[in-house]
Amino acid sequence: MSYQLLADVVLVIHFGVVLFVVGGLVVVVAGNWRHWRWVNEWRFRLAHLAAIAFVVVQTWFGQSCPLTSLESWLRGQAGITAYRASFIEHWIQKLIYHEAPLWVFTAAYTVFAGLVLLAWWRFPPRRGRSRSRGA
Repeated sequence: MSYQLLADVVLVIHFGVVLFVVGGLVVVVAGNWRHWRWVNEWRFRLAHLAAIAFVVVQTWFGQSCPLTSLESWLRGQAGITAYRASFIEHWIQKLIYHEAPLWVFTAAYTVFAGLVLLAWWRFPPRRGRSRSRGA
């Protein structure tokens, strides 16, 4: 497998993580309004909280995302200095990467994590399996 292809795979995984973090909160809130019990299952909620906590702590310490670092390294190994090669790369890059000072991202991630914690308080997760898959 080429480094370029591996970099694209990492980019797709990174996009999936972003969708999980952002979409997870939307699903928790909307699912509780719709009385979907599965949205409060402990494993789902804990994974979601851990994901946003990792992002927030990493930015507080001024560290770049390990997936971004890995993707950049793979692109360097492929001899690519800038994002330019594939369709997947081009469009996912436009969706998840933006130019702004680090403090903007740190503040945004911290506020978002606060919303996740607010959802934990408002819609507490439940331990054990839910007996109903739907409403």
